Amino acid sequence: MAEVLVQFTDPVVADGVAYTASACGARGHDGLWEGWIEFTPIDGDPPLRSARETTQPNRDDTMYWATGLSAVYLEGALSRTLAADRAPVADFPPATPAFSEPAPAPTAASSRNTTDRGNRTGHAVLDPFAVYRKGEQLLRQQLGALSAWHLVNIIQAHGLSRLDPVQLNAMGEPGLIELIVIAVAGRGGQPEATRRAQSAGRVRAARQHASPARR
Repeated sequence: MAEVLVQFTDPVVADGVAYTASACGARGHDGLWEGWIEFTPIDGDPPLRSARETTQPNRDDTMYWATGLSAVYLEGALSRTLAADRAPVADFPPATPAFSEPAPAPTAASSRNTTDRGNRTGHAVLDPFAVYRKGEQLLRQQLGALSAWHLVNIIQAHGLSRLDPVQLNAMGEPGLIELIVIAVAGRGGQPEATRRAQSAGRVRAARQHASPARR
């Protein structure tokens, strides 16, 4: 039976519309738990549901996932839900899920679009480079709201350390946060692929403006 695991107090806003967000979960047909997010417009319009956001072995792990979601993650989930243009359902009381399971998996076309953007960051709840560009303090605040396993996922997804998961988990949340901040700041707030592209662009520009070789 589906249930609301976490109901978030701060509204999530998209296109000028404010939504209340609820992390929901239910046991799937295979015995595993599925987690998704429901967004209810404050103006009374029908609620929306995201596609499946996580699969966990049991309810406790699904609850752990739900309690680690950040505001940035909720904003991204709402954007994906609106982009998918799923049909809404009739309104339900806020404490009761409007759906019994997450939305169907994306179509082949949308899956290709996701792959084109790169799948290394698919399991990270936030992009530390994007947040860092808004300020280091904001990045620290966002990271401080996450659990250790979320932090480890961010580090691995963005290639911020060569340490294995066991070594990373042994560092604890404060150490993981420092590792992320230092690694992101050391790259100037730009992902490695972006930095390489910028460097290649500078090299090409230098070659174009170089003086002709003397004969």
